[in-house]
Amino acid sequence: MTRFLLGTLTFAGVATMGLGMAHAQTPDLSAPPAIDGEVVEDHGSHTIRMGIGLAESSPQYISSQHFADILEERSEGRLTVNIFPNSQLGDDVQMMEMLQTGTLDMSYPSSSPATTYVPELAAFDLPFLLPTREAAVAVMQSDVAQGMLDSFDGTGIKALAFSENGYRQLSNSVRPVETPEDVGGLDMGGLTIRTMENPVHLSIWETLGANPTPMAFGELFSAMEQGVVDGQENPWSTILTSNFHEVQDYGSETRHVYTPFIMMMSERTWDRLDPAYQDLVQEAARQSAAYEIQLAAEYDDWSRNQLEERGMQITRLNDEQIAAFQEAVQPVYDEWAPEIGEDLIAEIQAIAEETMSN
Repeated sequence: MTRFLLGTLTFAGVATMGLGMAHAQTPDLSAPPAIDGEVVEDHGSHTIRMGIGLAESSPQYISSQHFADILEERSEGRLTVNIFPNSQLGDDVQMMEMLQTGTLDMSYPSSSPATTYVPELAAFDLPFLLPTREAAVAVMQSDVAQGMLDSFDGTGIKALAFSENGYRQLSNSVRPVETPEDVGGLDMGGLTIRTMENPVHLSIWETLGANPTPMAFGELFSAMEQGVVDGQENPWSTILTSNFHEVQDYGSETRHVYTPFIMMMSERTWDRLDPAYQDLVQEAARQSAAYEIQLAAEYDDWSRNQLEERGMQITRLNDEQIAAFQEAVQPVYDEWAPEIGEDLIAEIQAIAEETMSN
């Protein structure tokens, strides 16, 4: 049975009360899909430790519990997953290093810090590359994306499936942002924006005139509370479930980057599993990733509206304003496209355009 440790999580209109977080209501989220498939025969028992960055009320956590339930039910309890949310075990970079050494079994990082292992993943960090969620999902389910997952082989990490971190939006505690000039500040001074440890993201914000500051996600709330950074950029659901509205007055719906999550397992853990268990883990990863994408879509607009209700002033940028940001960050493409691979970028753009034309 799926266990929820925090918040009020509502599936198909039925609320399940948890502990702790203020403002814990969530939207009417889709219930987990039924668990289908035969029970896998006994190949021993394994307890899998999984670290994730987000809170218990996040789509990432909810879908990870579904992953755990699939393994537990179809192995008759021989495969169990213990999930550690809220960056308890470290940030994305630290947890991926733990996968390599075998000190952690699974993690669920954003694709952006994973470019250290597979440089082609930096394509997802290019601004405004994927204009719609449908286009993004088509790319994540394509042979191009599978090739990126396969490229982890030999790194100490087994990459299992892509899911949705989502469209990144800007928040800050200084001023509303409607134009690129509001970021760079001109005579007002550029905003200090926390970014992930990713060179393309650094380039985006430097190009806009901000002062990008790489920082672990687990340190971000206190850094904003103390004024070390003015703002950050994350999907609305992450901003909400992390309570960033408590220390951020302004939000802007920039949708500047679509970032996937990648469900990962330590190769050492993977190699210890019988092939029948490996197949089950892979199947469960894909099923739970599809569920996570569905939850993330349901959560997104609701989260933005909740942030407004809780006091954040959110600017919804129109097409003309978005176009101004696109033009302002064109130098990022000029700098990074040759390094990431112009053919790869063109292939991703072709998939996106075909999806949008259908």
